[in-house]
Amino acid sequence: MSLAPRAVLVHRTTEYEELLARHGTHGQAAFFLSSRGRSIDEVARRHRHTQQALADVAAAVPLRWRQSRVERVDLDRFLFAPEDVVVVVGQDGLVANVAKYLSGQPVVGIDTDPGRNPGVLVRHRPSDAAGLLRAAASPAGAADELTMVEAVSDDTQRLLALNEIYLGPPGHQTARYRIGPDAPGAATEPQASSGVLVGTGTGATGWLRSLWQERRSTLPLPAPTDPRLLWFVREAWPSPATGTSLVAGELGHGQGLRLTVESDRVVVFGDGMETDALDLTWGQTVRLGISATSLRLTV
Repeated sequence: MSLAPRAVLVHRTTEYEELLARHGTHGQAAFFLSSRGRSIDEVARRHRHTQQALADVAAAVPLRWRQSRVERVDLDRFLFAPEDVVVVVGQDGLVANVAKYLSGQPVVGIDTDPGRNPGVLVRHRPSDAAGLLRAAASPAGAADELTMVEAVSDDTQRLLALNEIYLGPPGHQTARYRIGPDAPGAATEPQASSGVLVGTGTGATGWLRSLWQERRSTLPLPAPTDPRLLWFVREAWPSPATGTSLVAGELGHGQGLRLTVESDRVVVFGDGMETDALDLTWGQTVRLGISATSLRLTV
């Protein structure tokens, strides 16, 4: 007998819950917000919408399925199984947060606040959950295969991201490294900068697009399903020992960008999850490129 699917509902604490955790009571939270010119009514309304969306999605899970919930802060400790159907209930960014922990499981994005969220990755309403769950569990279910980026260090540490991977210094220091294509005999360049960003087509709606616009880059931005990445060096510093000639480029399948660390510490993290990062030191090498794993987003 095959194992019944498990619906894993991924969510995050709401702003209202965070306020209660900090101030203790609704009244104290309301006073805190009012002293800063805000009303708690809108915050409480969004909280109720989120809780109702979670309840509606949970009720839509087929009776023979198993069910589990995981909060955003616990994702790095949660064990996803091959038969899971992952249901993200919340914002677009929450899909990116969970993507790095998956290995081909289908993802359903449920928007808890239509009009406030862009809805790029959370494309559906709670009322659609029943049909989407059945479609996600079916081999014939339609899904977009979204390109992901990965970083692999020379000590076999691996990091995945849906939007972008950032390599740079901790704090506001300067990262020193040597950069170049991951190819035999390829020219490399020593650099000092505030970091390197490698992004996907999904990330092209965010941080990657910001850098692309700032540079007035002529490189075409990839679409979410395109097997292409763009990379940019942030604020490369020219000096007698460091250059600025390799500051942007494109990566396709089989191509990589290689960096060798030449400072005491460099961190590598994806999609803004700084708490789950690779920590590299002098002489270590990391390769960045397209991941063999993609995100299966149910349409």
